[in-house]
Amino acid sequence: MPGRYATRTIAIVGRPNVGKSALFNRLAGRRISIVHDQPGVTRDRISAECRLTDHPFTIIDTGGIGSNPDDTFSQAIEQEADIAMEAAKIILFVVDAQEGLTLVDHQLADYLRKADKPIYLLANKIDEDIHERLADEFSALGMERIFAVSAAHNRGIKKLAEIISTQLPVPDVVNIQTRTPIRIALVGRPNVGKSSLVNALMEDNQTIVSEVAGTTRDAVDVPFTHGGIDYIFIDTAGIRPRNKQDSSIEVFSAMRAKSSIRRADVCALIIDAAQGITAQDRKIAGLIAESNKPCLITANKFDLFHPDAPKAERLAAMQDEISEGLFFVPHAPVIAASAKTGESVRRLFFGVEQIRKSAWQGLNTGLLNRLLQEALSSHPPPAAKNNKRFKLLYATMTQASDEAKPIPVADFILFCNKRSLLPQSYERYLENRIRKTCPYTGIPIRFVFRERAPRKQRKR
Repeated sequence: MPGRYATRTIAIVGRPNVGKSALFNRLAGRRISIVHDQPGVTRDRISAECRLTDHPFTIIDTGGIGSNPDDTFSQAIEQEADIAMEAAKIILFVVDAQEGLTLVDHQLADYLRKADKPIYLLANKIDEDIHERLADEFSALGMERIFAVSAAHNRGIKKLAEIISTQLPVPDVVNIQTRTPIRIALVGRPNVGKSSLVNALMEDNQTIVSEVAGTTRDAVDVPFTHGGIDYIFIDTAGIRPRNKQDSSIEVFSAMRAKSSIRRADVCALIIDAAQGITAQDRKIAGLIAESNKPCLITANKFDLFHPDAPKAERLAAMQDEISEGLFFVPHAPVIAASAKTGESVRRLFFGVEQIRKSAWQGLNTGLLNRLLQEALSSHPPPAAKNNKRFKLLYATMTQASDEAKPIPVADFILFCNKRSLLPQSYERYLENRIRKTCPYTGIPIRFVFRERAPRKQRKR
């Protein structure tokens, strides 16, 4: 399995609704997996790092197996759990101590033994000391190590993490990657092919793919290295219009997808080339723009877009359609690809590299000030009712270190007389003038205004 500590990996398995995702979140130290009372919420295997110990290790959350919560996906969920168990050094078998030992637990115990890996039985939901005796019942499963824990109340989690860490190989510090990976969030409507694109890029069935919209419910982090550069693909749940979100799980999934936009370095907006640009595509592009995130657009299912026409004509037509439908992100590079056929899927890396290089080829302060002053002189901003105009005193660009932010955004600080004198339309004019000199491919441009203090205040 790809990742920073592939030899220090554990898998969390169990039947649905025993608290696997709650345990995963505790070990990860943050809320990653969706926790919900409805069985079968987690469908994909989700990985993260546990940093509760001196040496971090990788944890994998899997879909619930054994009680067939959803006939459509049960086979795929079992396959995901099998892959996770194959990659893991230790298996954490989670049971519900409050519910007691079930026939499915017996069947799962027999199933897990075939993996020939160390198995730790976790009797979850032991919320108080008086409940610890509930774990005794599970000794009938014949597991060597039984832990009484409560993921909800954080009981026994730290001790469990320490025991796990001592049983895993000590990491070779020389081989640990220290580079900051580029986080790419794949966002879009349900069923546009986000998970299929991840699978095509990985050449691995990393996420569950189905024709049924909404298969991915969580944001799945998938580490990958290409051309010597480390990436983390964030495969998100499809974002439906709010009035079409049928359950609390869908609402939470949409919230998690929006959170993924905020923590990403680049957002790849995935659209369905066969269906064309929709109102929801525009709304999601707006979310990316509001979050001030670098963006690229991937037109998936391009094999279905006017398939009988010459490719050059198809590409030109797709570019025109996107330019018209998503006119407010004109800086975003466009990639036409097909996850189904594999056509051009790896051009996504080329698009990200375009954005990365563009971000670090910025304007120096002298050129920036000359450019903006020329723009103001050739086309002065409109005068306000009191006949006052916006005046630019000085401009500079913020800097970010490569380690802190692999792909910085273009934030320009404008020292001026009064911000309110500059219309928003004029801001777009200034942005366009900047992009003519330095395109900033895929990078949003944001102006931060610093007003000059009034004359009386400056004298003090």
